[in-house]
Parts: sequence; structure tokens; C-alpha cells
Amino acid sequence: MAEKAQTMQKSMHSSTPFGAQAMVGGGGGDKAKNFGGTLKNLLHYMKDFKWIIVTVTIFAICSTTFTIFGPKILSQAITELFNGLVKKYEGTGEINFTKIGQILFFVLVIYLISFIFAFAQGWLMSGVTQKVTYKMRLEISEKINRMPMNYFESRTIGDVLSRITNDIDTLGQSLNQSLTQLITSVCTILGVLIMMLSISPLMTVVAFIILPVSGGLITLVVKLSQKYFKMQQNYLGKINGQVEEVISGLTIVRLFNEEKQAMTEFKKQNDILFQSAWKSQFLSGLMMPIMNFIGNLGYVGVAILGGVLAYNGSITVGDIQAFIQYVRNFTQPISQLAQVSNMLQSMTASAERVFEFLAEAEEAEVKNPVQLEKARGEIAFEHVRFGYVPEKIVIKDFNSYINAGEMVAIVGPTGAGKTTMVKLLMRFYDVNAGAIKIDGVDIKSLKRSDLRKNIGMVLQDTWLFKGTIMENIRYGKLDATDEEVYEAAKAANVHHFIQTLSKGYQMELNEESSNISQGQKQLLTIARAILADKPIMILDEATSSVDTRTEKLIQNAMNRLMKGRTSFVIAHRLSTIKDADKILVMDCGDIVEQGTHAELLAQKGFYAQLYNSQFEDITI
Repeated sequence: MAEKAQTMQKSMHSSTPFGAQAMVGGGGGDKAKNFGGTLKNLLHYMKDFKWIIVTVTIFAICSTTFTIFGPKILSQAITELFNGLVKKYEGTGEINFTKIGQILFFVLVIYLISFIFAFAQGWLMSGVTQKVTYKMRLEISEKINRMPMNYFESRTIGDVLSRITNDIDTLGQSLNQSLTQLITSVCTILGVLIMMLSISPLMTVVAFIILPVSGGLITLVVKLSQKYFKMQQNYLGKINGQVEEVISGLTIVRLFNEEKQAMTEFKKQNDILFQSAWKSQFLSGLMMPIMNFIGNLGYVGVAILGGVLAYNGSITVGDIQAFIQYVRNFTQPISQLAQVSNMLQSMTASAERVFEFLAEAEEAEVKNPVQLEKARGEIAFEHVRFGYVPEKIVIKDFNSYINAGEMVAIVGPTGAGKTTMVKLLMRFYDVNAGAIKIDGVDIKSLKRSDLRKNIGMVLQDTWLFKGTIMENIRYGKLDATDEEVYEAAKAANVHHFIQTLSKGYQMELNEESSNISQGQKQLLTIARAILADKPIMILDEATSSVDTRTEKLIQNAMNRLMKGRTSFVIAHRLSTIKDADKILVMDCGDIVEQGTHAELLAQKGFYAQLYNSQFEDITI
């Protein structure tokens, strides 16, 4: 609804007579915290295009200047026509159509030149804005790959996406319009004012008297309608939220026979929306009649005064027509300047959010990294201490040594620090104290990319992108042959399923992969990991959300995946880790027990309690 109101206001700017529309401004969006600083940064960011912008400025001034001279020259044709009619009426002469034609042809040339300049500056400015937005999107995309994981875990995905899409789009649109509109509006105001004064200073004073009256009335109407527009937008959001909630939970609503309650609540919200929408639309609808009435009064005043001055010989009839046209041309750029002000605020607010993102701290890389091409898989955790925030330590003193090729299970209650240890191994975060070593090399001395080349992961939350099954499996090794993909799928127990599909490996997965089951998704991610062939493997509760039969398939595939690799398994069901070479039992950020399944059961300690309880609905 708010968008509709802004569209209505924009249409009034272009059609409203005499002056009143100058006081109507579009609604601004968010404001920048540091308007001047952000604008300065944006100008500096655009330094590569400074000469194009200078050219755009010159073209915009030229286009406006030629447009301004148009009515004055056209007035000569009207004066010539009027004088010819008078002569014809008096019988002293005829209308000089040749001269009128020459004047009109000259006006046409003037407007054509103005159009050429306007077209050129528009074309150039569009190119600049698209290059700026292209550059920003590219830099943000590259920046994402250098950002630490804690940035994304502390913010919503929508906020990050908004900077890439909404903010850059808003910046581009506002930049494209605001610069040229600012130049043309200022030039038009100054040029038209000079032309009006050159025709008649007295008529100029009369024209300006009407502006405060129309501005006061319009401001009053805007003030009254604004609160209703705000209420309308608020309750529109509430209704949308309620409808979405009811539709998404329609099964539950019907199960508990709450349709009547849902409808009652909807009608209550809808009634308020109706009242606020009716009042806001009615009040905003008063603007046009008020503007027309006051504008017409202004035109009447100008016409009467102009007639008197023409009768006295102070001005010509053509000058009256030119003056009225200049009045219309004068008030429109004033309203455009109000819009430019809002666009600049919106542009700088969006630019500020983009620059904030680009200025975020990046993952620091070691200057002289140690090369690690293919790890053997020996891993040591030495007095590891870590907290996501310094005052809250999650991992206190973690110590363990894993031989190459061993399968290590990590178990413990929720919040024990299992997933945190995996994040530290992947260097999504760096330890506060202690060290994690692979083949005797501290992972802090490795490039993150080199480290992650040696580690594969299969997560509980599967990730498949829109594309074919072949492309999704090959994501683990982009240069893999079709035969290598087939072998990986066979090892993951998913080849037979793929062959039953109509298009087999060329079947297109939709965006949410809803055309295959959760277990099938998991098998595809395991096939991807098998194809990647990493020496270290991490499996994070990969069988927690599937049925028993599918769990067995996944478990068999995981066993093939872990064979010959150093593997970490974060276990959801303790029954799946009986064959682990080592089980690390964590609680409150520390290893409280470690050993094989049989050894830990014999100790009758914390692990034995967890195993015997068999509360499979609790994530451990």
C-alpha cells in the first residue's frame, strides 16, 4: 500500500498545475548514520568514472538549458500569430505563416538538441551505475569467501542477502536518478527564475505568493494521512503474517477445530486495515483537488495580471503563455529536489551498509604458510582452550591424539562442545590457547584452503544445489569422469536408486531438493564425499533423521567412506559407534572419558550411563 501511495504521489508531480506539487515529497527510507562520510566514500569508490560523470554533468546542463529557452522562443510564434490575427481583423495585413513556421522549426531543433544531450547523459549514467553495482556485487561475493564464520553465525542470512540484492539495487537506482535529476532540477530552477524575471518581475512575485498557501495545505493533508498510511502498512503486515501462519499450519488448525477463531482474528485485523486504508486513501485523494484548485487560482491571477500588462504594452501575448509554462516548469523541479533528497538518503543508507560489509574483518592468513599437499591424518589436540566470546569458555582443556586411519567417535550431551571441536579442526574458528596439529604441523601455520583440501564433511543438514544429480555428486571433484561418479554412487549405495529415476544421473533437483527423500539426499552427499577422496573425514550426526532401513544403507556407505581415513563421527545413536577405534566422551567442554566401547562400558562411568539410558530423542 505504501508503494501505491508513492506511485500516486509521483504521478501527481508530473500532472499537477501551478506550484502546489512542489511541496509534496516522496517518503524516505532508512537514513545513513554518517551521511557525509558515506557520500564521500561513495564518490571515492567511483573515482574511476569521474570523467564520465563530468561529461554527464555537462550534458545534463546543456539539455536543461536548451529546454529552458524553448518556451521563450515559442512565445514569439504565438505573438506573431496574435499580431497577424489583429492585422487581419483590422484589414491591415495577413498572418505571416512563413515566419511562424521558421520559429516553430527553430523550436523543434532546440528541443531535438535537448533530447540528444538528455539521451547521451542518460546512456552514460546508466553505464556508470551498472558498472558500480557490478563491481560492488563482485567485491561482496569475493568478500564472503574471506569472512570468518562467526560473522555469518551472528547474523541472519536475509541480512547478508539484503546487502547483495536490495541495498545494491537501491543504490544503483538512486544513483542513476539522483545525480542527473539534481543537476537538471537546480539548472531548471535558476534558468526558469531568470526567464520569469526577464518577462515580468511583478508576475513573478504573484506566482510566488501562491506557493506558501498550497504548501501549507498539502503539508496538513500529508500529516493527517501519514499516520493512517503507517497504520495501514502495519496491519497489512499483521494480516499477511496471520494468513501465512494459518496456511502453513492448516492441518493443526483443522485438527483442533480452530477455524472459527482464526477467522475471528482475521476479521478483527481486516476491519482495522479497512478503516486505516479508507482514511489514508481518502485524505491522500484530497491532494489533487486541492492542488488543482490553488493552482488554477494562481493561473487566473497570472493571466489577469498578464492581460493588464499586455494591454498596457509592457509584455506581449506570447510572453503570457511563456510565463505560464515557466511557472509550471519552475514548480516541478522543486518537488524533484525533495525526491532527490529522499533518494540521496536512501542511496547513502544502502551504500553505508555495503561499505560496512566490505570493511568487516577478514580471516587472517599466515604470511609464510607451511605446505601440506596430502595429509597422512595424524591429529593431535594439545591443551585446546576456546570460547566464542572471551568471557565464556566452551572448551577448557581438550587433549587427545588420533593415529592416521583411526575412527574416532565424539559423544556427549547437548552443549558439551562436540560440534565446536569440529569447527576448530576446520579452522572456522581459531583456538584461544593450545594447538591442533595435523601430521605434527600446527594448523595455524597452514593456509585455510590447504587445510580444508584435506578434510571432507558429511553433515546432518544436507546441502544440494539446483542442478542434476551428476553435477551435485561431481561437486566433490569437479574434474571427475562420469565413471568416477558412478563408482562413488555405488560405494554410497545410491547408484541403484538413481538408475530407477526417469532421467537417471541427469535428473534435475529442484531448489529445495524436495523431489527426493532425506535419506536419498544424505546418500548423495556421502557419494560426493567419497568422490572427493579426502584423507580426513568428519561425519556430524549423518543418520539422525532417517528410518532404520535407510540408516543401515547410510551406515554401510559411511563405513566405506571412512575406510583408510582418519574419521571423526559425532554420534547421535550410540549403537552406531561400537566399532570406533576411540570414543571421546565430552561434558562441559572437557574430555571426561576416552577409550573403546568395551573399555568405557567396563568403567561404568558417564559413557555407560549414556549408553544404557538409550534416550535416542536427546541429541548427544
